[in-house]
This record gives sequence, structure tokens and C-alpha cells, in this order.
Amino acid sequence: MEGSHFLQYMVMFLAAAVVAVALSKRAGLGAVLGYLGAGAAIGPNFLNLAPDMSRANELSELGVILLLFVIGLELSPARLWLMRRAVFGAGLIQVVLSALILCGIAIALGVTASSAVIIGLALALSSTAIGLQILAERKEIGEPHGRLAFAILLFQDLAAIPILALVPLLGAHGASDASGDIWFAAAKAIGTIAVVVVGGRYLLRPIFRAVAGTQIPEVFTAMALLVVFGAAWLMEMAGMQMSLGAFLAGVLLADSEFRHEIESQIEPFKGLLLGLFFVGVGVSLDLGMVRQQPLAVGLIVASILAVKAVVLLAIGKFSGKLDFDQSVRLALVLAGGGEFAFVVLNLARDRQLLESTQHSLLVVSVTLSMALIPLLVVGGGRLLTDRKKKPQREFDVIPDQHPRVIIAGFGRVGQIVARVLRAQKIPYTALESSVEQVELVRRFNQNIYFGDSSRPELLRAAGIEKAEIFVLTTDDPELNIRTARVVKRLYPQVKIIARARNRQHVWRLMDMNIDGIVRDTFYSSLVMAKGVLVDLGVAPEIAKARIDIFRKRDEQLLRDQHLVYDDEAALRQTAQEALKDLDRLFEADERPVQIEADEDEDEEGKAMIPGTP
Repeated sequence: MEGSHFLQYMVMFLAAAVVAVALSKRAGLGAVLGYLGAGAAIGPNFLNLAPDMSRANELSELGVILLLFVIGLELSPARLWLMRRAVFGAGLIQVVLSALILCGIAIALGVTASSAVIIGLALALSSTAIGLQILAERKEIGEPHGRLAFAILLFQDLAAIPILALVPLLGAHGASDASGDIWFAAAKAIGTIAVVVVGGRYLLRPIFRAVAGTQIPEVFTAMALLVVFGAAWLMEMAGMQMSLGAFLAGVLLADSEFRHEIESQIEPFKGLLLGLFFVGVGVSLDLGMVRQQPLAVGLIVASILAVKAVVLLAIGKFSGKLDFDQSVRLALVLAGGGEFAFVVLNLARDRQLLESTQHSLLVVSVTLSMALIPLLVVGGGRLLTDRKKKPQREFDVIPDQHPRVIIAGFGRVGQIVARVLRAQKIPYTALESSVEQVELVRRFNQNIYFGDSSRPELLRAAGIEKAEIFVLTTDDPELNIRTARVVKRLYPQVKIIARARNRQHVWRLMDMNIDGIVRDTFYSSLVMAKGVLVDLGVAPEIAKARIDIFRKRDEQLLRDQHLVYDDEAALRQTAQEALKDLDRLFEADERPVQIEADEDEDEEGKAMIPGTP
């Protein structure tokens, strides 16, 4: 029977992954919503194929653990230290403000003060699994709102310790000796974190080197899983979030040479187990309670979403320095409840802080708010995109032409390129998304058209199929990246020469193997620097040689940093090493410097960085 029971759940889960998730992804709703929908379908409210998900839920928690471990692998300790203000600033503000407001609402509805405090703290927490998975699916975890969302979620995991310790203090029994228990729990938590950090720092790398030396992939995979689950188990023994231990283990391995290999071994387990977690959430959705008390459930869900959304909007605007669209995206991702709320609410019920009916209402409301997050993110994202892309007038109709060059963006840079092409009698078509710019330039140039260059239909109308070169000079980095991605995917035969505003922009273009990348202001700055040196008395030929060396070294540094540009500590290290290397070159004999400059004579004015390092 046990084997049959296990196979039943395995078949249901795999069917959900194959059918529901595929349909959800095709509809543009994302995998998370597919898993939640599949769980609801096989749960007791519909097909009733999963009457007991308790064992499956225990297994699904491993998905959250693996998710936090992989996230930790992306954050070196130095980079995590740089996030401290966001974690302990924005994270603390979010939890405290949300908890206070939700506590006030609970008291206004007649809940006792001690119960209201626990309810406010439980509902203030968000779902780490759903939030990070949605950000990863939408490739937004590296965006400003994604980084702030991660910082807030990390603080919430840390806040789990004092919240759990607070429940016995407020409980109906056991409060007399709660003070001693809290101090003991705090000491145990600090000791466990110290063991994980110190042990991981001095033991993990030597052990992984020894395991890698066996050249047996299965042993390496087993070691990676042992580290993750071992750290999670230690945290659970200390009464803390298991996922926090896995996250710390990932951070300790973020700077190791095994980082990418470990991530590739863990990734398949993470995806499957995390999917099982979402299915479990869908199964646990008690629609019977929703039918019995729709007003109460609706009020609680609306309160959770509205209060947390307002708090997060304010944090994004004033603390995170996000624009309105980014603040809305942050609020949508974190507005729902979190899985840790179930732990807090269950403990509060056991301590007689919550009645059975109150507990059931809160659990179903938290579950429903979690299930609504993917829908809110998808709907809100589309509204923001449509609002941002909505043109001030209809896009121009482009006549059937056969340009050799298409210029996207007709500001200062695009106009200079166009003037050179026109002087050489090379046909081109220019696209510009600013109505004012189009109307201004059209008085002097008839080959400019209003439209969004990232839209495939506009590119087709402009004749990109027969074009040889696509010159991307838009000054909006996001539009620039979006356009480059569309052209690279749909018209790989067209060579792209792209303008980049800064080094981060360059690296993102290099990720797509863009043919030629030109940095804003870089070469004009070199010309100015050369003029400064000459005016200070440096011989013109020496000034030229120095500038050429600087240019070559900086372009090489740009390629080297492209490999580690998501790691703040590595970026600083490579920059410092490059500076020392440049100092050594400038201190060398003028004769070899002059020879090197002469050898580079034919490279002067070179303006493009190859798209691949």
C-alpha cells in the first residue's frame, strides 16, 4: 500500500508538471501558477486525488531549501555585506510597519491584543519560494526591485527566530518560564549559525577538493546535497528556518571554484521539489471555508494584499529609490502571505492564542493570497508594460524600402551616423520613439519614422530582412537591450553595432554576443585626456602612447570583468589589479612605451568592443 501511495503521488505530480505547467507557460502565466492550479485540481475541492498531502508537503519543503542554497551561491560574503542596509533597513521597516497595521486591523475586529500581535507578524511575512521563483522566471532577480525583494525576504527569514520566540511569551500557558527558554533559544541559534559559518569557511573547500579528486559525478552530487541538507538540519535542530542554513552554506561556497558545478548538480532537484511545494500549496487551498465564510476570507485577503502593497510601495519609492513601475513590481511580488505564516499560526493555536475557527480562516486566507500573487504579477506586469509602451500617437507607416542600414534612435549619435551614410550615398532608415524628435528632425530628413524599435512588426516594415547593418543608438538602456535581443533572435544574419551608456550596459550586450559595442563618451574622454596631458607639457607622442596604452588596458579589463560582472567583490579586485598593472606600465621606460605606441598606430580611433570576450 505504501508503494502504491507513493507512486500515486509521483504520477500526479509528474502529470501536473507535464500538463498544467505546460499550459500555463503557453498562456504566459508562468510555471508557479500552473503548479498551484494543478494542486487545486487534484485536491479535495475538485478531483480529490490527494486526500493526504502531509508527506508530500514534508518533501516539498526541500525545494525551498534548495532554492535558497542556489540563491546563496550567487552572493559572495562581500556582496552580502554590501546588502546589509537593504536587508536590515528596508526589511525591518516592511515587517514592522506591515505587522503594526495588520495588528491594528485585527484589534479593531475584536481580536485580543496578544493574538493580534502574532496575527500581524505572521501576515507581514511573504513567500520566499513564490517570490524568488517568479523573479527568476521573469529574469527580474537582478533588477533593482528584484534585489530589494530578495533583501526583504532574507530579513523575513532572519525575523523568524524572534517571532517564534515571542509566541510562548504571549501564550496562555508556559509564559512563566518563557524568558529562560528565549535566552536559551537565542544562544542555541547564535551557536548554530557560528558552527555553520566557521565550519563552512574552513572545511567545505578542502572536502570538495577531495571529492572532486575522485572524478565520480555521483559522489560530487551526493556531497553537494549533504552540505545543503546538513546545514538545513542543523538550523532545524536550533529551532530556526531550515532554508536559512542552506542559504548560509550557499554564500560560503559562492567564491569557491566549485560554485558553477555545484549549481548545475543541484538545479534539477531544486526545480522538481520546488514544483512539488507549489502543488502542495494548491492542494491545501480550502475552498470549502471560502464558500462558508466568503466575506471574512475576502476581508482578510484584501487586508493582507492592500496593507503590504502600500507599505512596499512606500519602501520602494523612499528607501529603495525605485521608480513607480519598479515599486509596483516589488509590491506585487511580496504582497501575499508566506509559508512561514503557517508555522507561526499553528504554534499560536497550540498556545491557545488563536481559536480553531480563527486559525482556519487565517490559514486559508494566507494560502489564497499566496495563490493570487502569480496572477497579480502577470496582470500588473502587462498593465505596466502596456502603459509604458503606449505611443503618444499611432506609429508611422513605413514605405517599402530596401535600406542597407537601419538606425534605431535618432538623437545626437544616430544623426551623426546618418550624416556620414548620407554623404556616402548609402541608403538607410531611421526609427525614433520620441514624437518631438521625429517632428524636429523630419524637417531636414525624410528617412525617419516614429515607432518602437523593439517591436518585430515595425522592424519588418522597415525592411530589416534585407538590411546589412543594424545601428542601435537609443539612449534608454532597457529599450536598447530589448531591441538588441529581438533583432539577434529574429534576424541573426544582420550585424548589430550598439551604443552603450556604461560598463554594465556593455556587459549585458556582450552577453548576447553583439557584433560591435561603442561606449558613450569613452573615446571623446580619451581625446580630452590627451589634450590635458599635452597642455601640461607632456610631449604629444608620449601623450598619445599613454592614451593608447590606457585604451587597450581598459578594453581588456572590460572583457575580463564581463566574466564576473555580477560579483561586486570580484569586480573590485579586477579593477584594483588593473590599476596596479597600469601604474607599472606607466613607470616603465619610455622607449618600449614608444615602440608599443608605434605598433598600435593603425589601431588609433578603434571604437568597437567585440561582443564576445
